[in-house]
This record gives sequence, C-alpha cells and structure tokens, in this order.
Amino acid sequence: MLEGAPATAPEPADVDENDVASILYTSGTTGKPKGVMSTHRNIYVNAINSIIEFGLTHNDVYLHTLAQFHCNGWGLPYAVTGVGAKHVIVKKYEPANFFDLVARERMSFACMPPTMINMALNHSLSEAQLAALPREGVRVATAGSAPPRALIEGMQERLGWRVIQVYGLTETSPFLTVSKVKPHMRGLPKEEQYRVQTRTGYSMLGVDLRVVDEDGKDVEADGQSVGEIIARSNVVMSGYWRQPEATDAVIVDGWFHTGDMATIDREGMVEIVDRQKDLIISGGENVSSIEVEGMLYKHPAVLEAACIAVPHEQWGETVAAVVVLKPETTATENEIIEFCRANMAHFKCPRVVSFTDALPRTATGKIQKNLLREKYWQGRGKRVN
Repeated sequence: MLEGAPATAPEPADVDENDVASILYTSGTTGKPKGVMSTHRNIYVNAINSIIEFGLTHNDVYLHTLAQFHCNGWGLPYAVTGVGAKHVIVKKYEPANFFDLVARERMSFACMPPTMINMALNHSLSEAQLAALPREGVRVATAGSAPPRALIEGMQERLGWRVIQVYGLTETSPFLTVSKVKPHMRGLPKEEQYRVQTRTGYSMLGVDLRVVDEDGKDVEADGQSVGEIIARSNVVMSGYWRQPEATDAVIVDGWFHTGDMATIDREGMVEIVDRQKDLIISGGENVSSIEVEGMLYKHPAVLEAACIAVPHEQWGETVAAVVVLKPETTATENEIIEFCRANMAHFKCPRVVSFTDALPRTATGKIQKNLLREKYWQGRGKRVN
C-alpha cells in the first residue's frame, strides 16, 4: 500500500471543531452498545480540564492500566500527549508487573478503577520493593465506580499515592467532575478528608451540573435529597451514531441525562448513590448498593462485593450481597450480615449473602450486576422473608 501511494503530500484536511472526531461505543451493560459521536471540541475541552485538574506537565510519566477502548483508557492520552508527557502502555494489568514498571519508569500518574486498586493493595510487596517505588507527587485517578474509603485510605497510607476520583461517561468525553480536598478542608480530621475523597466531586471547568427530581426541578442542596445528575457542557457528545431517538431520550433541552442518582451539598459536591437501575427501594426507603458495598469491603475477609435488589414479601425489595472472600479466609453468611448490622442501619443491610470465586466483569473491569441478578435470583421465583 505504501509503495503504491503517490509521492505528493495530501491536501490539508478541512476540519471544524464541531466535526465528529471519533465514534466510541458504550459498554452495553444496560442494552445494546451505542456509538457515541465525540467532536474535536469535546475532546479538546476534556484534555484541557484533565491537564488542569491532574496538574499534568511534560515531566509526568503516565502508566496506562486500562484498555484503550474504555473511556478511562482513551480519555487521558490527549492530555498526556498535549503536554509532552511520557506514555507507558502495558498489554494487560497484573500487579507484580505493574509495580515493576512503576519503579523502573518512575510513574507519576495513572488511572486505575477501584478493582485494580484493590488488586494492587492485596499484592504482597517486600520492604525493598516498597522502598523502590516513587512516592513524591504520584497521583492516581480512579473512576468507573465509587471507590470504597478503605481503598483510598490504603493507597494513600501504604504507598503514599494521592487518589483523585473523577466521574464521567463515554457521552461526556469522558470527565464531568473531580473530587479533591479543597484548601479550606485541609484542616479537617483525616477521616473527614477521606470522606470528601469518596464523593463523586465538583464540576470541572465549563461543566454546568445539576441534580434534579422526576419533574426536572433541582433537589435541595442538603447532601441528602436524591435526584438524577444532568449536565450541559462542551464535553457532551453530539449524539449517538445513527440513533436519533436514543439521542433525544438522553439530551433534553440541551441537558444530558446521565441516569446516575446522586445528592448534592452546599459545596456543589455531588455524590452518586447509585445507577437508576441499581438503586434498591426497600419499604419505600432508598438504599444505595454503593454504600452497602463500601461497608462489606471493611470486613477483614472480604476481597470483593456487589449488592443487588431481590424481591421481599413485606418490603418489596431488599439487599442481597454476592461476596468474594480473600484467599485463606473464611466467613459465613450470618457473620457478614451481622457485621453490617453492627455498623449501619439495619434496613440497608443484606438479608442474604451468596459466595463466589469471582464477580462477572466487562473487559474494562465493570461488575455486570445484570448477570448477578440472572445467576442468583432472577427466574427462580425466590423471595426473601
């Protein structure tokens, strides 16, 4: 093909900032994957925001842990390249190889979903290996699902790496918010600072973000009232490829509807409580599967956990947990339930626990709760008493 190509230079491309730059497909965990049309403007604005919020410079070394087809994989290379920083790309994430690369390449920045942070923290390192790791100025962005506080605390205390949570979607190029401890919060006790870091965060530059009820009205900024996150920004996609009806269903009056349920406080910090499809409504009370999973991660024997809704005769729905135990540990269903009941409101606690060797995940590490529902409870007519 190269030998047959003309020797003359091609004509410069006439590209407008609002032209489609890429078509990236959603994960399809809630239905058929959709082609998201991202414009040059979308990608450029997201790159600028990433450079600002992560403090990227040409001195940085960015270690790719995620597949390039995932929004946390393709979402940062534009920013890293834009400042002239170094990319280190691996074929597959594996903790031992990851730590070797971190030490050899002097990594200063990475993006790791909670699953990978958990794998890293559960990997045994010698004192010599720990001493060889860079610590000063290392940042780890995390996204994909809310990180339990135990993971943020573990990475910062054990490795000295600052964890920065970001939130966004393929449809938003991808980042909308960032969660960092603001200057006036630095005097807070460590426990409260970790609490801030587990929140979804505040809007990035140029992002208008609201949390609205079913009538489209803003919920009270009290950190308690729950609504859907909607956003308007130059990072919002131009639409779904050849699916105008699907586009009109999520972009209404210029606002993109994320489908994520959250609260918002007076600081403008939003906190996702769940996806609409994953929110558990028990006896009329909203139960966040994310909150319950965060508690399960605090149990010393729990390696991974996921919570879903199951039918309940009295309360309509209740919480069921699927748990992966750490190697060489044991725990019973009753022990897990009682641990939760000792540490949180009883109506939020799992009433049934199932154990498994591994949770089903997409290629990008996202837990497939739809498969958990099918495997453990759907279609069996089982109701929890």
